[in-house]
Amino acid sequence: MTALTRRGLGLGLGATLAAFAILPAQADVKAAADKIKLGVIGGDEEEIAEVAKKVAAKEGLEIDVVTFSDYTLPNEALSRGDLDANAFQHKPYLDAQIAARGYKIVAAGFTIVEPIGFYSVKLKDFKDLPEGAQIGIPNDPSNGGRALNLLAANGLLTLVPGKGLQPTVLDVTGNPKKVKLRELDAALLPKQLADLDGAVINTNYALGAKLDPRKDALVQESRTDNPYGNFIAVRAGDEGKPAVVKLVKAYQSQEVKDFLGTRFKGAILPAW
Repeated sequence: MTALTRRGLGLGLGATLAAFAILPAQADVKAAADKIKLGVIGGDEEEIAEVAKKVAAKEGLEIDVVTFSDYTLPNEALSRGDLDANAFQHKPYLDAQIAARGYKIVAAGFTIVEPIGFYSVKLKDFKDLPEGAQIGIPNDPSNGGRALNLLAANGLLTLVPGKGLQPTVLDVTGNPKKVKLRELDAALLPKQLADLDGAVINTNYALGAKLDPRKDALVQESRTDNPYGNFIAVRAGDEGKPAVVKLVKAYQSQEVKDFLGTRFKGAILPAW
């Protein structure tokens, strides 16, 4: 064998080994692209995520569903890289979180909408609220504002004009029944309902407390053109990644839509 031939063989062998060395790295990249860690609030949102997970699996995407019980945690986990995406919030909530904490998080695609409602175990009609009634509302800015808008839309309060989706209790200008507003953690409101005359409760927590939004809510947000559609959120720049695109597609599938109709019977609706 000539020196040239040996050198050529050496180069060929080296190139072949290099090619094999690259393959595991490429496999790792592919594996990473086919997996995604998704944060949701436990309960009905977890059930929906499990349906989306089965749909995504058909497209070669593995979803690891991570559950939380506190609204503030999924964005924190997403921001620091513990999650690849979350699916639990609407735009007013994310806007408030970004303003407070500076998160670089964006929406990637709509999922569901859960009209918020007013519940009471003491009253049968919203109009029967007594003077000085104690009313619970969520203590986070977006859902608190949502609750105030619902109460104002039903004539209980008057708010400063122009506050949009996020008024605060300081924006209450009219309160003819002199009701007392108690700001509590959203997750605690169903547990405190017996001690209140009523409370504005997010649908996921209402369902978790065995309340039926279609039957038990005395008043409720509009079910059409609702600005509180939930979405899949990701870190800015990740919204176009193949795994994220597959995740959105799985949530916006006919299978998920059919599940919402069968399981929740109109209490939770598609937002896409």
